[in-house]
Amino acid sequence: MLNIKLVSWALGLWGAVTFVVCVIYGLVTPQSLHMHEFLEQILPAFEWLTWWGFLLGLAERFLYGVYAGMVYVPIYNTLKRRWAEG
Repeated sequence: MLNIKLVSWALGLWGAVTFVVCVIYGLVTPQSLHMHEFLEQILPAFEWLTWWGFLLGLAERFLYGVYAGMVYVPIYNTLKRRWAEG
């Protein structure tokens, strides 16, 4: 059985770290390789290269990861109880 708190925190932190890596990647690569248009589409109210946009994007990515964990763990645990041998 998976622990919902552990998995949700892990996915939230993974999302936040991935967001920071994407922003750093966007700062060190040429404009033609940027993904900021994609980030602006998937993260509501996100603005590229503003402090507000960065903090909002970081919070949104963390919360999306937490949401994924909160949905995934109960589904996984239910299926494991139902289909596990024993």
